[in-house]
Amino acid sequence: MRLQLQRAAALTALVALASVGIARAAKPTTVRAGNLILSINGGVTPRKLPRKTLAPIALRVGGAVRTADGSQPPAAKTVTIDFDKHGTVNARGLSSCRSGQLQARTTSAAKAACRRAIIGAGSTAVRVEFAEQAPFVAKGPLVIFNGGVRRGVTTMLIHAYVSVPAPTAIVTTVRVKRAHRGRFGTRAVARIPTIAGGSGSLTHFNLRIKRTFRRRGHRQSYLLARCANGRFFAHGTVAFRDGTRLKGDVVRPCRVRG
Repeated sequence: MRLQLQRAAALTALVALASVGIARAAKPTTVRAGNLILSINGGVTPRKLPRKTLAPIALRVGGAVRTADGSQPPAAKTVTIDFDKHGTVNARGLSSCRSGQLQARTTSAAKAACRRAIIGAGSTAVRVEFAEQAPFVAKGPLVIFNGGVRRGVTTMLIHAYVSVPAPTAIVTTVRVKRAHRGRFGTRAVARIPTIAGGSGSLTHFNLRIKRTFRRRGHRQSYLLARCANGRFFAHGTVAFRDGTRLKGDVVRPCRVRG
């Protein structure tokens, strides 16, 4: 992994990147940029993929971030990811969910409202620091839903339920569309909601994305990829609420299945 870090808080970029199934690491990777210490790990299965045809994949990824001096990490506003043209999201024919069905709902209520649209699950943690109060960490479950396809744009909805300080549903929208740019073929843009009135920052996550379904009598997979040249490429840009930006590149190997 090669990351050109312009600012602390690379975690949010890697969350969005993981959501589209590109990043994979055999063991945890730890990166320090100034005051920030980031650890990330994950895997794509199966590890061997066809060279010419797309095959179903599942993704597991986890990460953690902290600062060396114990201060609050900055909050992200948007994340833009360009990922390899040999990986894609396949959502047509899968049941979808609307953001309004997830807002102000507990995890169990969100699942009940959009059970057939679930594409992944995991856990998350956010750190909250209010003025003149000691910071605290809130943990909660994370569920990923298919938001549907419209005019060539696929939407993912990431629902987290944490106490910040009162129990709150945090819904992040990720929009994915084709974007032909050399080695990149898809662009994903995530808009990160304000957490605890701007006092909260994401510090930990673990998630797994895997979903198969049937369309017109044929079995489909939500995530697909092929190993065309032995490597996957991705590029991400994060815009923070304080006006700064972060850019990062990821290169991962893959193996051709016979």
